[in-house]
Amino acid sequence: MDVLEEMDLRFHPARLGRSRRLTDAQIDQYNRLGFVQPFEVFTAPEIAGVRAYFDRLMEDLGPDGAYGINCYQARMAGIWDIATNPRILDLVQDIIGGNIICWASAILSKRAGDPKRVPWHQDASFWGLSPARTVTVWLAIDDVDEENAAMRFIPGSHDKGAVETSSMGENSVFHKGIAEAERFGAPVSNSLKAGQISLHADMLIHGSEPNTSARRRCGLTLRYCPPEVRIIDPAWATGVEAIVARGADPSGHWNHHPRPTNDDITKTASPHVVGNN
Repeated sequence: MDVLEEMDLRFHPARLGRSRRLTDAQIDQYNRLGFVQPFEVFTAPEIAGVRAYFDRLMEDLGPDGAYGINCYQARMAGIWDIATNPRILDLVQDIIGGNIICWASAILSKRAGDPKRVPWHQDASFWGLSPARTVTVWLAIDDVDEENAAMRFIPGSHDKGAVETSSMGENSVFHKGIAEAERFGAPVSNSLKAGQISLHADMLIHGSEPNTSARRRCGLTLRYCPPEVRIIDPAWATGVEAIVARGADPSGHWNHHPRPTNDDITKTASPHVVGNN
């Protein structure tokens, strides 16, 4: 049987009445639309430090550094610290509960004038995980808006199941994407100020346009799920290095990686690469 057919890609609504930070109205929006934003997480001085940190990592990796910082949350101390930041986890907990696994991260930096388009897609359909319970945190490292190709969402598209994909053109980051996604609704831009985050469901249709502006658009994605989510495709899972960001994993399904001491990206091998936005 095809792995996709084995996956439970139904949307599982967040429960109301147990929140630490989110209001019931915000949780209701997440359930109805598949996303909620913006939330202030880092102050201006703090996000300036985060920006300098990732600028250094990208410089250390060379010309393609912007596309190479994927899934280092268990290998780089600075990324581990962001992934386990309680201001982020308090928001995530209101969506998926108090046991939180961070199984992936990625720096997503579109240079000024970048012609590549990220086609409409659903993240969970690319992953070998089931059930679909991952919430993605998108942290703005730069100010992001329509001008510099902010990510776009199709509100309410997260509960439609797996939508058929087709081949995309050569200027697409992915070779496949969802054609005519606007039939599910009008897109909205995930505009954020540096230091703010958004949260979106793993089956929400989203993508981004080419960055035709003179400004970079840089963000960090963090993928969180409850421990009952399972890796069902061993081939896909090669190199997934999860961390128990909060609480515990009673089942022991996910490996717990302690905070690394390393913060030199040139001194660690590249982990598995999973995803882009």
